[in-house]
Amino acid sequence: MPRLALGLEFCGSRYRGWQTQQDGVISVQETVEKALAKVANHPVTLHAAGRTDAGVHACNMIAHFDTDAIRPIRGWIRGTNSELPHDIAIRWLQPMPEAFHARFKAIARRYRYVIYNQPHRPALLNGQVTHHYHPLDLHLMQQAAQKLVGTHDFTSFRAVACQSNQPIRDVSHLTLTRHGQLIVLDIQANGFLHHMVRNIVGVLLEIGEGLRPIEWVDELLAVRDRKAAGITAPPDGLYFINAYYPAEFELPEVTLGPVWLNIDESLK
Repeated sequence: MPRLALGLEFCGSRYRGWQTQQDGVISVQETVEKALAKVANHPVTLHAAGRTDAGVHACNMIAHFDTDAIRPIRGWIRGTNSELPHDIAIRWLQPMPEAFHARFKAIARRYRYVIYNQPHRPALLNGQVTHHYHPLDLHLMQQAAQKLVGTHDFTSFRAVACQSNQPIRDVSHLTLTRHGQLIVLDIQANGFLHHMVRNIVGVLLEIGEGLRPIEWVDELLAVRDRKAAGITAPPDGLYFINAYYPAEFELPEVTLGPVWLNIDESLK
């Protein structure tokens, strides 16, 4: 059957993560599959580039499905979006060759983690950012983050229940920038372990507060023990922002999110 790829944006606050759960709790995958099935007029199975945890958001989660239904692109997008709840939307959709697979053909994945660093909690961004009320030294966090760039054993930064066969990952970039009261971590790697980004953030927050030295990162990489590391940061501020594929697949280029980070500087 013809294969279609799509880019999804969703707020993960109401969902138990991306993957369909056996106990019947609400997931993003199941919700989108049901909406697509109404447009396709047959059951649909989605395969996604990543599997976000409960409460984690996405700006451009790439997925694919197979269908023998013939619909115009506009019909797929508008029809499915009309069936989806307000916190999930298809951004784009296009036909793909049979060789494309959203998960197995991805060569890199990228996340952003947004920290609201201010004494008092936010209201309008509640659930969209992680509030950290202690002052953070961005320079210390940046220095520590650079120690994680490259190929490392991330055992100390993955969940105890992580099911990956091996803990080696190649981080191509890891940056932190400040935008007013927001600190944005941007990380790209060939793959991620369970809770890897949130555990990295937990470590960097302790260093940014001055509770741990920069060299703590070296110790954690060497000891390979999750119990030696810091807290797992909340899911609220975490966004899956893109997956990357070989150029032959010609996926659309999108503006990296979350969208409210791209506000024109002149509006401030």
